[in-house]
Amino acid sequence: MAVMRMGYVHARVTDLEEAKNHYANTVGLYETLSEPGKVYYKGWDEWDHHSVVIEEGGVGVIKFGFKVEYSEDLDTIEKKARDFGLTVERMSKGDNPEIGDGVRFTSPSEHVFEVYHEATMVGTEVGFHNPDAFPRHLVGVGVPALDHALILAEDVRLMENMFVNVFDFYPTERAQTTLDDNDAHFIASWLTCNNQIHQIAVLEGPQSKLHHFAFKLGDWNEVGRAADLMAMDDVPIDIGPTRHGITRGQTIYFFDPSGNRNEVFAGGYPAYRDRPISKWTPDQLAKGIFYHAREINERFTTVST
Repeated sequence: MAVMRMGYVHARVTDLEEAKNHYANTVGLYETLSEPGKVYYKGWDEWDHHSVVIEEGGVGVIKFGFKVEYSEDLDTIEKKARDFGLTVERMSKGDNPEIGDGVRFTSPSEHVFEVYHEATMVGTEVGFHNPDAFPRHLVGVGVPALDHALILAEDVRLMENMFVNVFDFYPTERAQTTLDDNDAHFIASWLTCNNQIHQIAVLEGPQSKLHHFAFKLGDWNEVGRAADLMAMDDVPIDIGPTRHGITRGQTIYFFDPSGNRNEVFAGGYPAYRDRPISKWTPDQLAKGIFYHAREINERFTTVST
């Protein structure tokens, strides 16, 4: 079984025109399809049809999509999800534009996950034949790709077990009350299935909520440039630029016009299955989240959509 990566985030927004301006002109995504009340986007270095969908009608996340390497992986995940006790349904090609058939289920945290193998390939903005390093005419921040998401759940241990047993993910970092896994209460878990430091993270909190979804950047310089552009566009910044102790990533958290939290994320160390899990105890959690200030602002822990 091989989940390769998070393929898309489908989120709600209160005002589609305001959201379009944010995601296209500030974040710098490329529009690939527009439907009544809904727009599809991709980053410049993504080759599948879309990675972000915004839909008018509220706030928060509607669903996540994960792409698998082989079509037979869908059967494997379906069986593993049922064995885990999840209610699973098949989705048909065309349920999501330019996405093939797959498996859909609701997690113990009440988030909807879709798993698929086929997606229409539209190519990157620099192509694959003697490509340049980046497109000449980037718009706004010009993010290359979707990176990860953080969701909230009442039972972090159960969600970690679900990702491990159904998706074959593994935890890279964890916040927990003691270093003994058997006795510890899990506060948060960061998980991946490849060498990316995390593709999904789960934080203890209200069911079905979104904390943020994040876009990839290259380095500190790009993070700093993104902060300047957000200031130019009057984008509300939650925190940053700063560094995480957890994952070691460089970051800015900011809000779209509807109040959904976004992030740009650079750096982070490579993940490996045999690397011991980095464990953070509550007394050092502020250092883990915001390495420089070592203080957590109230918005960061209380605002979700």
